[in-house]
Amino acid sequence: MKRSTAEILREYGPFAGVDAVHGVTYDGHQVWFASGDKLHSLDPESGQTLRSLDVAAHAGTAFDGQHLFQIAEDRIQKIDPHTGRVVHSIPAPGSSDSGLTWAEGTLWVGEYRDRKIHQLDPQTGAILRTLESNRFVTGVTWVDGELWHGTWEGEESELRHIDSTTGEVLESVSMPPGVGVSGLESDGGDQFFCGGGSSGKLRTVQRPT
Repeated sequence: MKRSTAEILREYGPFAGVDAVHGVTYDGHQVWFASGDKLHSLDPESGQTLRSLDVAAHAGTAFDGQHLFQIAEDRIQKIDPHTGRVVHSIPAPGSSDSGLTWAEGTLWVGEYRDRKIHQLDPQTGAILRTLESNRFVTGVTWVDGELWHGTWEGEESELRHIDSTTGEVLESVSMPPGVGVSGLESDGGDQFFCGGGSSGKLRTVQRPT
């Protein structure tokens, strides 16, 4: 397994009125992050928050090219980003759902304490596949055919590239001590957006090449 230390490129926040950053996603222009009772959009160039949607936003966030998906307690809600209206809802798979990402027509959901990642049918919530991890799972993301997830246990946090068939860890990127990863999303290129949990911060981390 390849190991490296995270190169943090930029920090955003903390933000006014935001106690913690949970889920994170990217729509190609704006970063969206969940803060409990709101979804906020951020311009990654200026670092300014642009707008907020009043929706339950307790954990992972995803974007399918048109709609946002947001874990809200035991549901995953599909949200119109222009109006904030919930247009569809499916059951979340576990009791401690964490990360959420969209890839090739399906949702991928981290289950924190059970150390699992589920692939879901976005229409019904049916579980299509489950991968086991040996660490708590926080954010999940896909980039260039690679499945990555965040871990956070105690003071230790890392980004992991895993085999999407077996769950085997192929690469590990350690965050600095005391820096945790809650949400995780790729920018589609060489950077990851990482939620910082109760620090109330967002960070960009260099994706290893």
